[in-house]
Amino acid sequence: MSSPWGPRRARRARLLVGVVAPTLLLLAACGSDDDPPLDTTPSSESSSEAPDETPSPSADSSADPSGGTAPPAGEAGTYVALGDSFASAPLVPETDPADGCQRSTGNYPHLVAEAAGYELTDVTCIAASTTSMVGVQITGETQNLPQFEALNEDVALVTMTVGGNDFGLFSQLLLACLPAAGADQATPCKQKLAASGQEKVLLGQVDKIRGRIEATTRGILDRAPQARVIVADYPQLLPDRGSCPDLVPLAEGDYGLVTELNKALSDAVRTGAKAGGAEVVDVFKASKGHDVCSDDPWVNGVQTDPERALALHPFAEGQQGVADLVLAKLG
Repeated sequence: MSSPWGPRRARRARLLVGVVAPTLLLLAACGSDDDPPLDTTPSSESSSEAPDETPSPSADSSADPSGGTAPPAGEAGTYVALGDSFASAPLVPETDPADGCQRSTGNYPHLVAEAAGYELTDVTCIAASTTSMVGVQITGETQNLPQFEALNEDVALVTMTVGGNDFGLFSQLLLACLPAAGADQATPCKQKLAASGQEKVLLGQVDKIRGRIEATTRGILDRAPQARVIVADYPQLLPDRGSCPDLVPLAEGDYGLVTELNKALSDAVRTGAKAGGAEVVDVFKASKGHDVCSDDPWVNGVQTDPERALALHPFAEGQQGVADLVLAKLG
C-alpha cells in the first residue's frame, strides 16, 4: 500500500518536520519530566469555589465590549499577566526580544489592559511551565525571575494561560506524530504511541497538570489575595473533521488523537483552576470553527509567519478572541 499522501506529500511532510521541529524543541527546552513539585504555600482562605460559567463574546465584540471609550490606564488597578507563549503571543504583531520571552504588544493581556484601564505587568514567557511560576526560567542566555515575583497584595487582576509545556506535553506528541505522517497506516502515530504505551503516559501527564494548575492557582491567591484571578485554557488546534496537510502534516486519522489530547489538556486547565479558586474562560469552546484548517484560524500552522505568528502559535485574531472572553468575564 502506498503512502496516503503519495510520495510528493510524504516528502513535503519530511521537509515541514525539519521546519517545525526546532520550534517544538525550543518550546520544550524549559519543561521537564523531572520538574520539582510546586511549592505555592497556599493560604486557607484561597480555596473558595469560583464561578464556572464563561460568558460568550458577541460576534461584533471589540476591545471595549461596552462600546464606550476605554478608561485611563491604571484606573482599574494593577494587572499581572502570567503564562506561556499562548499568552505572550510571539510575533503578534510586534515582539520585544530583549529578555527572550517573546512578549507581544498585541497579546491578550495588553488588549485587556488597554480596554479595561489596568496598569499591566506582563511576565508571560515563551516555553514557561507551571514551575516557571516559582522557579527561575532560562531563555537563551537570560535568567528570568519566577513569574510569581510580580504578585503582591495590591494586584487587582491576574490572568494565566499555562500547562501545555509541562512535561513537554505537546512537543512530545507532535515530534512523535509529524515524522509518522507518511507511513502506510491510517493512524500511524496513534498506533505507534499505543504500541509503546506512550499514549497512556501522555494522558496521565494531563492529569498531573490538572493538579499543578490547582496548586498554581492557590499560590496566586495566596500572594495576591485581593486579585480577581482568571485562567484561560488553550484553543482548539485541529478540526473535528477533515484535515489540512499543507498546514499541519499529520496523517488524517491522527488528527483526532491530537484533538483528544488538546481537549484533555484544556479541560484539565479549567478544572484545576476552578478547584484552586479561580474563574475560567473556555477558549477551547470559543475557538471551535477557528482551528488551523479553518477560514478564520486563531492559531498558525507549522510554518512561522514572521509578520503574524510563530509556528503553531496564536494569530492576532486568537489573542483578540481570548481578550474578548476575559473582558466579558470582567464586565
